[in-house]
Amino acid sequence: MLEILAEHGDEAKVLAGGQSLVPLLNFRFARPSVLVDLGHVRSLVSIERRNGFVSVGAMTRQRQAEISDELREACPLIPQGLAWVGHLQIRNRGTIGGSIAHADPAAEMCAVALAAEADMVVHGPGGERVVAATDFFQGPFTTVVEPDELLTEIRFPVMEDARTAFLELARRSGDFALSGVAALNRGAPGAAQVALAAIGVGGSAVRLRDAEAAVEGRELTDDVLRDAGEAASAAVDPPTDIHADAQYRKELLGVLVRRALRQVA
Repeated sequence: MLEILAEHGDEAKVLAGGQSLVPLLNFRFARPSVLVDLGHVRSLVSIERRNGFVSVGAMTRQRQAEISDELREACPLIPQGLAWVGHLQIRNRGTIGGSIAHADPAAEMCAVALAAEADMVVHGPGGERVVAATDFFQGPFTTVVEPDELLTEIRFPVMEDARTAFLELARRSGDFALSGVAALNRGAPGAAQVALAAIGVGGSAVRLRDAEAAVEGRELTDDVLRDAGEAASAAVDPPTDIHADAQYRKELLGVLVRRALRQVA
């Protein structure tokens, strides 16, 4: 596979579940001369717990991960986020690695990876490299993966003791989110230690550091939740489009942050 990518460069596209690439091909937004189909690469389909993290192979279907007892126990934020992805038919075909590598600004798994502080395993001609989620996403539909490289594995830290939640709002069930929030809290009651990531409010999924700082070590009272929501709204610069304007998305994010933190309090 890597040899084919290296040979054809930008003219080659990787086909995983096809839920993003095929629509792009239909509309002629992508016109590769070579498609590299990963559908029969069984080594990229796996869910395995080891050494304090859960390894998810890039070609693992979203539905397989959503109903995985191992993921529900070790990293519940993954199935919580996947439950919001499109429709069941999409999750039956879509893959974990495909969604993350595509880096849609409204993709739930990108926020999950950021909040969970996952590591991405990328293979290329120079061998394997491991990239932290915070360094992986570079902008709309853009990551650090080079044309001759493949995302092969995502490593999520085990978070059995964390309280987690994923919330989003879309105009219709299955539509892309106007805004969404992944939240987890590893702190003891009365001393929050949270991670927050958002989708739909910028060019890529974003870690909400200011909102995290607003609640760090504090009890998640209504006043603290309000501070976190305001900090989240102030930190983002969302787009205006036919679905919602920027101010609406900012206010919506603040509401979702407050609700998500209340769930993980």
